[in-house]
Amino acid sequence: MTDARVASPSPAFTDPLADAYADDELLIGEAVALDVRPAGFILRAGGAAIDVIISVAILIVLLLGIGALAENALIDEALTATFSVSALVLCFVVVPTTLEVVLKGRSVGKLAVGARIVRDDGGAISIRHSVIRGLVGVLEIYMTLGSIAIVTALLNGRSKRLGDLLAGTYSQHERVPVPVSHARGVPVMLQAWAEVVDVARLPDRLGHRVSQFLVQAPQMAPATRERLAVELAAEVTPFVSPIPQVHPALFLSGVAAVRRDREYAALALQKAALNRLDPILQSLPHAFPRR
Repeated sequence: MTDARVASPSPAFTDPLADAYADDELLIGEAVALDVRPAGFILRAGGAAIDVIISVAILIVLLLGIGALAENALIDEALTATFSVSALVLCFVVVPTTLEVVLKGRSVGKLAVGARIVRDDGGAISIRHSVIRGLVGVLEIYMTLGSIAIVTALLNGRSKRLGDLLAGTYSQHERVPVPVSHARGVPVMLQAWAEVVDVARLPDRLGHRVSQFLVQAPQMAPATRERLAVELAAEVTPFVSPIPQVHPALFLSGVAAVRRDREYAALALQKAALNRLDPILQSLPHAFPRR
């Protein structure tokens, strides 16, 4: 009779990344789901703070210059007011919008946190999107000291501010961590065994559970690691001959390494055979010229 614990995967083997990105899938026009990572609230706030500081610094420099011209009587009060309003529009609307268009959805702050503004369908934004975001940003960021942007970002899953909702955009996090390879070689004490062992192809579910165990084993409690290693080794044993007299966890590591190395070698031989056949398959009969 089949044990129920063997028939269903153990809860310890759930994929930790499956649920993390389940809500971040983007379905493109070809019905292909892409995993994207919207920038979180903290990242967006940090990038916005950098952009605001830069805009305010530029505004202060311009206002000091306008004030110096007014003190030297080079411009009258009407020109002073005109130049001051122009400086405000330049720093809070024109400069952010221009940077987003030129840098394709990025700004100084977004470059610092590794984010980029994209459309809801994942495409690049246009001038229209940047203008809408820039104009609305004056209200929700500068005129209300960011209160509207903060509340709006906290109330939706992609941390969109009001300008993003109106423009149909969101901030995508592009600075993703480099994937860490968990591939391991054959343990030293199993090198001789690996030369003669016969390892059949494991069922997909069992192979996936073994791989997840080897990845998660260092973070498990010793008792849990020992119990799961024994259970998995018992399930893998019918597919391996001969069985080495080693610890179950070491046995699983050796089986996984042997299967990986042999499957890689088989794929390499298949690729070499296809490369040899490629000139024959691509050529035309009787030296017929290509037109």
